[in-house]
Amino acid sequence: MEWLFRNALVCTFVSMFLWGAAGSAVAQTGYPAKPVRVVIGFAPGGPADIVGRLVGPKLTEVLGQSFAIENRGGAGGTIGMDVVAKAPPDGYTLGLGSSGNLIVAPHLYPKIGYNVQKDLAPISTLAVTAYAVAVNPSVPAKSVAELVKLAKSRKNLLSFGSSGNGSSSHVAAELFRGAIGAEMVHVPYKGTGPALTAVVSGEIDMMFADLIPALPQAQNGRLRLLATLGSKRSPAAPELPAIAEAGVKMQPMVGRYGIVAPAGTPRDIIVKLHNAIVSVLKSPDTQQRFDQIGFEVVGDMPEHFAATLKTEGEVIGAVIRKAGIKAD
Repeated sequence: MEWLFRNALVCTFVSMFLWGAAGSAVAQTGYPAKPVRVVIGFAPGGPADIVGRLVGPKLTEVLGQSFAIENRGGAGGTIGMDVVAKAPPDGYTLGLGSSGNLIVAPHLYPKIGYNVQKDLAPISTLAVTAYAVAVNPSVPAKSVAELVKLAKSRKNLLSFGSSGNGSSSHVAAELFRGAIGAEMVHVPYKGTGPALTAVVSGEIDMMFADLIPALPQAQNGRLRLLATLGSKRSPAAPELPAIAEAGVKMQPMVGRYGIVAPAGTPRDIIVKLHNAIVSVLKSPDTQQRFDQIGFEVVGDMPEHFAATLKTEGEVIGAVIRKAGIKAD
């Protein structure tokens, strides 16, 4: 009886191994067998949508199935990401997320329907874009060092704008303010455009702005850019120092855009998607198009993307709690 039991057990393990190997092969060679939807939690025309519509058609070419963009905007991008988190983990629903709904929103909104670490499987960062310290030309600071000195000594507090309470531009300003130990006055606006307009007009002193929309205003002399907030200089404005070069020790911050899948998606599918994404991002045509809109391509490994989301989320969460930031 013991001999029969041992043989039955061995046969069971062998069968399980062969079934797993066969399933792995099917996932690797058979996927995708039908169109894939890529849910973007933001309206058409925004940065996330632009990135998705650059990469989606290229993935179609590489993998032979349509990667169709589906915009599901609202609640800071969390509605669309919730759709992804609750989708079947079969690789046929993906999400194109941003810093907004993958890093900031989980700490900003008291109740969202997903947990980034538990409910999503990061695949790869597609691209990042820079934030910049932008001041009105009347502000007597031509470097970050001069701005820090001014912020610490000024009797009338410097005012900074943002694209809304809890927005990335607001969080970036709080990171900076905390790093230099100075008080500043926050003035929220309904979007990046109105906030930048307020800086240009002199209604407010400064903004921690998306670099790309700020560049034209700086080039015509209506804004002064002092530094970018990333860990290194941005290819879109290599003449600007990174914030650490400028003497401020703070957590670097970029706008991050990446692809995620529902948690539980088979590893073979994750790997196949990652390889396809890297292939797309490495193509000269794709790199040129990203360069034109001021984005830097990345293509990191799933594990690195997951670790980045966790690390940046912890830092941003601490800033949001300390500053008492509430969503509009």
